[in-house]
Amino acid sequence: MNFDTLAIIDWSAGKDTGPTPRADAIWTAVVRQGRPGPPVYHRNRDACESWLEELIETEMSAGRKLFLGFDFPFGYPAGFAKAVTGDSDPLKLWDWLEERIEDGPDGNNRFDVAADINAIFRGLGPFWGNALKRDIDGLPRKGRDRSATGLAEKRAVEAEAPGTFTVWQLAGQGAVGSQVLTGLPVLARLRRRFAGQVSVWPFEKVDSPVVLAEVWPSLLSEIVAEKLGKGGIRDAVQVAVLAQALARLSPESLARMLDVDAPTEGWILGAGHRQELAQAARALVPPKLGNDCFALPPGVDWTPVDMALERLREGLSQVVEVERVGVADGAGRILASDHIAQRSNPPAPNSAVDGFGFCRDAIGEGRQVLELVQGRAAAGVPYTQEVPKGQAIRILTGALLPPGVDTVVLEEDTDHNEHSVAFEGSVRMGANTRKAGEDVVSGKIALTRGHVLRPQDLALASALGLAELEVCRKLRVGVLSTGDEVIAPGAPATNAQTYDANRPMLLSLAARWGYDAVDLGHVPDNRTTLQTRLDKASQKVDVILSSGGASAGDEDHMSALLAEAGSVQTWRIAIKPGRPLALGLWKGVPVFGLPGNPVAAFVCSLIFARPALGVLAGAGWQMPQGFTVPAAFSKRKKPGRREFLRARLNEAGHAEVFQSEGSGRISGLTWAEGLVEIGDGARTIAEDDAVTYYPFGSFGI
Repeated sequence: MNFDTLAIIDWSAGKDTGPTPRADAIWTAVVRQGRPGPPVYHRNRDACESWLEELIETEMSAGRKLFLGFDFPFGYPAGFAKAVTGDSDPLKLWDWLEERIEDGPDGNNRFDVAADINAIFRGLGPFWGNALKRDIDGLPRKGRDRSATGLAEKRAVEAEAPGTFTVWQLAGQGAVGSQVLTGLPVLARLRRRFAGQVSVWPFEKVDSPVVLAEVWPSLLSEIVAEKLGKGGIRDAVQVAVLAQALARLSPESLARMLDVDAPTEGWILGAGHRQELAQAARALVPPKLGNDCFALPPGVDWTPVDMALERLREGLSQVVEVERVGVADGAGRILASDHIAQRSNPPAPNSAVDGFGFCRDAIGEGRQVLELVQGRAAAGVPYTQEVPKGQAIRILTGALLPPGVDTVVLEEDTDHNEHSVAFEGSVRMGANTRKAGEDVVSGKIALTRGHVLRPQDLALASALGLAELEVCRKLRVGVLSTGDEVIAPGAPATNAQTYDANRPMLLSLAARWGYDAVDLGHVPDNRTTLQTRLDKASQKVDVILSSGGASAGDEDHMSALLAEAGSVQTWRIAIKPGRPLALGLWKGVPVFGLPGNPVAAFVCSLIFARPALGVLAGAGWQMPQGFTVPAAFSKRKKPGRREFLRARLNEAGHAEVFQSEGSGRISGLTWAEGLVEIGDGARTIAEDDAVTYYPFGSFGI
């Protein structure tokens, strides 16, 4: 059993109180194809029902199987449905309730319907908990002896879920009875609208595109409490925790949880499997790459740059899990999901300046003199009384517009005293005011998945009420140098030895790109030592960048070890500087065997490693932004290899290139501020010809 998309809905029988998220409200969380989205707040049941309809239509049209878990009981203790409807089928009871429950923004009749049901039974009837100010005949306010009904106090499943409340209680702390009476009619309408496409577990076989099931997030209360220690609203956190836990279950585990026999009362998914569900909630298992992720098409020898890039893009996927951080800790992190505005910005109409507010329709043209009301409106200290037409009020920047005010005149454009204000009546309607949501509207996507968070993004997230962000765990990039000739900088060296220039360079690149750079040290040309180092590295990093040993020579042990593991691909890329690129997996960890020459290693890191690491880290494929400039050089190029010249712009904005193209000239990297790209074919470049220039900043450095 498996689902492409899972959504958890924490229902509420409370009234709509406005756009600001609150604890006692409807919250939903969706995990689609393993990718979790942030919890979403729904202002009322009508809004959530519309959202559910849209979600079902979207998933079915995309061919994805959808699981919808609702946090309220789907059935009542045995005997109730038949006593009310004459039929033991609980789905007949759903339809019966849908015909009688009237629900709208101003309230509903659930307490009256409960009283009508009580009248069917002997004694007091099963329901209790009238929360209204008016008395309702037949519906007690508090629990009393209801044994005369012959109904059990709880369903059988409640024995497997300690802490659950009886469905008969309609009001009070922890009560679920009202959620059932307002929720089941919604589910009945969804079944009718999508007839033949929806099945209800455990009352029906779960073989349809959409499955409805009863859930109880409190099965994971300990994990929810841990996450709440970092802040947040409980209902919002618990739907996200449960959705991710169910999404991480193996098909076999989920099938076991669905294998229950409860045809009349219903069942809570996961009841009796709390430990297994908790393990899934805490699981942090990154997705694995396939052994053939770096395979090239048959017959390919020299690999053009574009083919190499496309193959990397197709073969790689995100390997890091998701975590939540406070907004203040979000700088440089990669968003793991789209983030929804929790409230509008601004949340209500307000003044953009210090001045005087009034109703524009109440005044004419020409000079105006308006009487000032007593008091003022300031940011955080609203004026709640209505400003009469023909009068004005002192208002400060950021203050909510009081009732009766739709226009503000700038203070500098007035003459005023304690009692009145004078100004020209040419002020247009709505001048110097901000509309509610003119920046971002509540419920809309504000920040998208894969976005690397900048300081301005954190400002927006905070303004929209996002206390936490769902981000990808930082990619751990290990950097390894190989070769007998390589020694540590500063150590005594012979002319036959080379100082390790690549490792500090690659570690710095990884850090500049926002990843956790892990120094794996240097390994001599010894296959056993290299294997041991790779074994240890695979336990603590997500990807390895190595330099040297990428070709097929006697001492190219990196390529040889990857070949023995059955996952190596040695790409001979048609690029200058550079050429050999050994790619493979070591115990599931991707390895990039870069050229040993520092210039080639640098260029190949920018062109190939950077976009590949972006995919592994959850940011997606990141290509540099180049632009066309005149050349300040001349060059004749042969066909076959794409060339990247170390370059910078002169005062005239023309691209000049380093005096030597030698790949051993590391000083050219320091001199340069970017790269000039010359395509695969032959080309003759004269001064002032157009060339493509990529500043280093477009590579994130």
